Amino acid sequence: MAEGSGKTALVTGASSGIGKAFAELLAAKGYALVLTARRVDRLEALAAELTRKHGIAAHTIAADLSAIDAPETIASELLARGLRVDILVNNAGYGVPGSYLTVSWSDHGKFMQVMVTAVMDLTYRLLPGMLERGWGRVINVASVAGMVPAPAGHTLYGASKAFLIRLSEALAAENAPKGVNVTAVCPGFTWSEFHDVTGTRDRMNHMPGFLWLTAADVAREGYDAVMNGTPVVVNGRIYRLLVWLNGAMPRGLARWVSTLAGRRYRKT
Repeated sequence: MAEGSGKTALVTGASSGIGKAFAELLAAKGYALVLTARRVDRLEALAAELTRKHGIAAHTIAADLSAIDAPETIASELLARGLRVDILVNNAGYGVPGSYLTVSWSDHGKFMQVMVTAVMDLTYRLLPGMLERGWGRVINVASVAGMVPAPAGHTLYGASKAFLIRLSEALAAENAPKGVNVTAVCPGFTWSEFHDVTGTRDRMNHMPGFLWLTAADVAREGYDAVMNGTPVVVNGRIYRLLVWLNGAMPRGLARWVSTLAGRRYRKT
């Protein structure tokens, strides 16, 4: 019997990048899927592909998590379809280039809605069912950016990821004894559409190849970590080393290094 037989996973931001990689991994392990994102055509194409390839049920729910009522809409749709969620992958996210005051307050608000509030809301709605059944997994896709000093530009990105890491640690401590594991997955630079959307692709193409991770590796390490009950996982040996060095060096020096690195790839 497949590992995920009889269980269902919900993946947000599933149409590309790390979200798509999680969907592919979970489907290969036999989980039924609920895929959410804004781009309906991509969602439906991915659902059809994974059903054909792995013989699993794949449902789609079009949702824009920048809308305040999106988590409620998703939860209502799950209830209407008789779907229960055993694994929640909070992956949806993006970056907002520019310094704090060059970005409109409306854009900041939408960003925080997607990156923080929607994660809390969906988890709050789906966690009780996991606890009632005595088994569940929650994966919050954070970032190494939440573990190192933040440079100029993309002002709220590192802050939002740091929040997800701390939230995941607290939820893990609260719920692991009850059968529900929670993990913050912290990748560094990962091949995806992220930098195309933020307009930093040209700069990122100059980054050394050894700094890049694949979405498939991030998803695999994240899945293994949550199944093993690890609250926080840093993806890739190079990033585990960098995070360790950041903690070992004086804070002022760490900020200086982060500032130099940030100038290479952030739009300020």
